[in-house]
Amino acid sequence: MSQPVYLRIADDLRRQIVDGRLAPGDRVPSRHELAREYEVSDRVAVEAVRLLSAEGYLESRPGAGTFVRTRPTVRRLTRSWYREDRAGSPFAADMEAQGRAGSWRSSSETTTATPAIAGRLEIAEGDPVMRTRYVYLADDEPLMVSTSWEPLAVTRGTPVMFPEEGPHAGTGVVARMRAIGLQPTQATEVVTARAILAGEAESLSSRIGAVVMVIQRTYRSGGRPVETADIVVPVDRLELAYEIPVS
Repeated sequence: MSQPVYLRIADDLRRQIVDGRLAPGDRVPSRHELAREYEVSDRVAVEAVRLLSAEGYLESRPGAGTFVRTRPTVRRLTRSWYREDRAGSPFAADMEAQGRAGSWRSSSETTTATPAIAGRLEIAEGDPVMRTRYVYLADDEPLMVSTSWEPLAVTRGTPVMFPEEGPHAGTGVVARMRAIGLQPTQATEVVTARAILAGEAESLSSRIGAVVMVIQRTYRSGGRPVETADIVVPVDRLELAYEIPVS
């Protein structure tokens, strides 16, 4: 089946933007100019421009036309086996290395495990968990969001029950679990991509329709899951870098 014409026009313009032939701030042809160039109707040209605007490649300026959108500087988020053993926050270290101040806001509440979270934590659906929502910031600008779940059967009554309160706040999952006698020995990450959710878009001051990567991370201690998290990474703000040891 042949591809709709407006998709082929959009892909041509998208490639020009990705390749740098159309640079941020450049004006793109008007719908009339596109219609003449591709020998299509104005309606088809408009659909191509609307698609690229929804994807974040273009922006319209009333009275001036449509331009290639200036994208924010992409920062690097490093995923490395040895960093979790260090004191402090790997995120803050990443931002400091890039000349920015990393910080976060968080809120925790007790709730019950959904079927999906119960499966990841290997507990029963409805079992009590501590859910913590984070907004990570660079120079006070939101950069990514995360939600973590920890089984209350593991942390209830301990100094680390609330992840961002008490003497071990801000030290990371590995250090917190060690503080209560557990030794995380494995972290599994599954990376997927999807459209941003409305609540995430609001927290990140992002647009509906933006694409995000989701890192589904689970820590295990002695084979038992002790924490799982969804780390939501906007693709236009962060890139993932994995540092993998080679024996």
